[in-house]
Amino acid sequence: MAGKRASRISFEHILPNILNLLIVQGTIQFSLGILAEAGLSYVGLGAQPPTPSWGRMLADSQTLTTIAPHLALFPGMVIVLTVLGLNLLGDGLRDWLDPRLRRER
Repeated sequence: MAGKRASRISFEHILPNILNLLIVQGTIQFSLGILAEAGLSYVGLGAQPPTPSWGRMLADSQTLTTIAPHLALFPGMVIVLTVLGLNLLGDGLRDWLDPRLRRER
């Protein structure tokens, strides 16, 4: 380690050990951002029409739930599948990039 700059030590030793944590944290935060935007749009504080928003679609379909329940089902399922997919992607990337698992291969 003698003679190496702090930035090189960080990139060679610290970054590989925290990269998996950063990726998982990033995907979870992105999922939370999607949920926050959908929630704010549902109560009318998010994107305003004509900008499309899954939360706004849910709010607009609430009055028609007894007549056409699919209008609420599709945006709700898209939110669930997107958030679940991002969380599973982050978990898979964490497993793939984990230095402890890389040594065992």
